[in-house]
Amino acid sequence: MAERDMMVQLQAVTKCYGSRGAATTALDAVTVGFARGSFTAVMGPSGSGKSTLLHCAAGLDRPTSGSVTLDGMDLAGMSERALARLRRERIGFVFQSFNLLPELSAADNIALPLLLSGKRPRRAAVTQALERVGLAGKRRARPGQLSGGQQQRVAIARALIGAPGVVFADEPTGALDSATAAEVLGLLGTVVRDGGRTVVMVTHDPLAATCADRVVFLADGRIAGELRRPTAAAVAERMTHLAADGRAATTPTAAQAEPSW
Repeated sequence: MAERDMMVQLQAVTKCYGSRGAATTALDAVTVGFARGSFTAVMGPSGSGKSTLLHCAAGLDRPTSGSVTLDGMDLAGMSERALARLRRERIGFVFQSFNLLPELSAADNIALPLLLSGKRPRRAAVTQALERVGLAGKRRARPGQLSGGQQQRVAIARALIGAPGVVFADEPTGALDSATAAEVLGLLGTVVRDGGRTVVMVTHDPLAATCADRVVFLADGRIAGELRRPTAAAVAERMTHLAADGRAATTPTAAQAEPSW
């Protein structure tokens, strides 16, 4: 696929944390791209680097080496101020914990990113955002008056209000029951199909991953394969193998386990 067709591209990205003598490598020379108008799920065992990949791709964290481009822009040469502006104007975020302000109404929570960008939100735009996520009658409701699924819908509307090119979702259904999670995932799928946006979703749930066009697997900070048009069974099988490989890598052999005396 041509580079111009990629909304986000990571090239040989490595991310290390800690001092040189005790550094932890969260990502190890990862090269992966996310096409425009695609829905990708990122999966892997705990500690595999999923959230670090998302943070580097979104400009929330700078890689130790390698490059990240978003909508054709190289993030490495951008100042923190420019990155913050990029995130406000071109990126939407959806998190497991919703991150809504409890004292604000649903409408005000949705409008907040525009206000922070120095723009005056149009009432019609906020109303349309509420209608798009099925909450037309909840304009004045505060988060405490909404169910978990409704709060996540507000969070999705907030992520979309600025018409971003890409939405990064970190475990967006982790706090929801299965039926509500299916509704939220369906909504994210609509974002891709109807809006032409790119969605990159970190998840641990094989069923959630089946809503994506592609699943990218990580293990030990490296790309460990991918699936196109995933099924829950195929995703679960791949995750089982990755977990088993991880356990085998950390289990001492008989010779190592036996004392030498």
